[in-house]
Amino acid sequence: MAKINFFNEDTTYNLKGKRTLKSWIEKVITAEGYQLEELNFIFCSDEFLLRINQDFLQHDYYTDVITFDNSEKPKTIVSDIFISIDRVKDNAKQNNATTYDELCRIMIHGTLHLLGYRDKTSKEKSLMTQKEDFCLGLR
Repeated sequence: MAKINFFNEDTTYNLKGKRTLKSWIEKVITAEGYQLEELNFIFCSDEFLLRINQDFLQHDYYTDVITFDNSEKPKTIVSDIFISIDRVKDNAKQNNATTYDELCRIMIHGTLHLLGYRDKTSKEKSLMTQKEDFCLGLR
């Protein structure tokens, strides 16, 4: 059975509309031809995510999302996606968006990485942003 879970780690964030979000994310995954086994969203602080970034990726900077693909079979999703609520709130202010809308963007961004989308080059970033916008319109 497909599972999407939400957890808090060293922060408190009360996510509204979990059932709707789960349905939306699963629809995006299925539309891309993937099968969802388990997807965990872990909401945390800047400091918690910085430690993950340092320990696992050897990056010494703050980020809003880190996606770990734990899948063992092709086209199957088993993953942990860590999201800094501190970064989401700051991004929302900078982008003149609500925290909830920015969180949805970051959640789908992390999910899109699992579906093969990248954002290292300007061309990849452009495609990623277009795909994010498209997926956000499906909510």
